[in-house]
Amino acid sequence: MAKNNNEVTGWVGWIGFASFMMILGGIFEAFVGITAIVKDSFFVVTENYLVTFDVTTWGWLHLALGILIVAAGFAVLRGKVWARTVGVLLVLASAIANLAFLPYYPLWSLIVIFIDLLIAYALIVHGHELAD
Repeated sequence: MAKNNNEVTGWVGWIGFASFMMILGGIFEAFVGITAIVKDSFFVVTENYLVTFDVTTWGWLHLALGILIVAAGFAVLRGKVWARTVGVLLVLASAIANLAFLPYYPLWSLIVIFIDLLIAYALIVHGHELAD
């Protein structure tokens, strides 16, 4: 028997996870951005890396991404359909930005990339279960 698209399963918890991780991750992303803007000497830069920007530029990028991800996380938590699409695009942009940010803060960047991919999975595969 075919499953009804409006039926909620136990996987709906993935959407709660994704929205809370978006909010928390966005706050952390904003803190990294503020740190890079205020005290750019905090980050040690390696030489000869493919993508090199000024640390302050990375700070503004992370701050903007963080704020947008937090806003999208709250919208996903409220079940907004548009927020799932925006959320997927933002966390993928965050993953790409953190991939380029690897020489500045490697361990943090790898953790954020992993969490971003989990969030994208939850929003893409199980997002319809929390739809408004």
